[in-house]
Amino acid sequence: MSNKSPILPAKLINGGIAGLIGVTCVFPIDLAKTRLQNQQIGSRIYTSMSDCLIKTIRSEGFCGMYRGAAVNLTLVTPEKAIKLAANDFFRHQLSKDGRKLTLVREMLAGSGAGTCQVIVTTPMEMLKIQLQDAGRIEAQRKLIGQHAGGGGGKVNVVQLKSPTALQLSRDLLKDKGIAGLYKGLGATLLRDVPFSIIYFPLFANLNSLGRRNADGSAPFYISFLAGCFAGCAAAVAVNPVDVVKTRLQSLARGCHEDTYSGVKDCISKILCHEGPSAFLKGSYCRALVIAPLFGIAQVVYFLGVGEFVLSLLPEQKR
Repeated sequence: MSNKSPILPAKLINGGIAGLIGVTCVFPIDLAKTRLQNQQIGSRIYTSMSDCLIKTIRSEGFCGMYRGAAVNLTLVTPEKAIKLAANDFFRHQLSKDGRKLTLVREMLAGSGAGTCQVIVTTPMEMLKIQLQDAGRIEAQRKLIGQHAGGGGGKVNVVQLKSPTALQLSRDLLKDKGIAGLYKGLGATLLRDVPFSIIYFPLFANLNSLGRRNADGSAPFYISFLAGCFAGCAAAVAVNPVDVVKTRLQSLARGCHEDTYSGVKDCISKILCHEGPSAFLKGSYCRALVIAPLFGIAQVVYFLGVGEFVLSLLPEQKR
């Protein structure tokens, strides 16, 4: 890859391709994270990530692990493109004086990127969470029905009755307007802005370590490891807010599960009913999702896939 700063269309292509590859690889773990985070005291079905995935396959089939993936794959391209391109844009604007970016400026650039991406992230997560959690709620209801009926017998296959993402979108827009798709916007900002403030400066500094290529760029493995480590650290750091966001954006509830009126109410009820450890639910799943996701993203970004794609187009079409 050339050490020349890539043009905006190339950045968008890189971010989009990286998002598609990453989401396809780690989506089942993300589904387990959502279901583990939504579990409350008295409604526990899954004991761990592996237990969740095994039970999901048994009750919903292999495709059950990819419920909601279509939403993610559709919207992750603009989401990741905005995030990476915005960070690069803000870094460029903050370094116009020719001096190296200070840590504070790097954090400001990350903050700007996190703020921009919620335009796409919030509705994407809103729809994805409903689809991902549908299997857990249906399994819980069937389990309660079995106990009420005296138990025993073979466990039935879960029959999912959840609507599609398109139906969800229509219902939300009809009932609550555009605000329906942006439920949990505040919690999403509280998660994504700090995430970007941690991730981008940490990645930039880690990526600057070690040997350089002849053109001054970082080697393949350095970019990958830097992206993985920075993503993992940022994901674990903001996991408590991710738990709050997931709970707030979940429209359907299992039996005897709390409902929440806002961020403050959600935090208060989780602390009161489940204790501080509940804020760490799904943290290792989130780390396993984010680490490879951002590792792949940075490798694609720094390999210059987008630049290669643009080089194949005639000059007048660029």
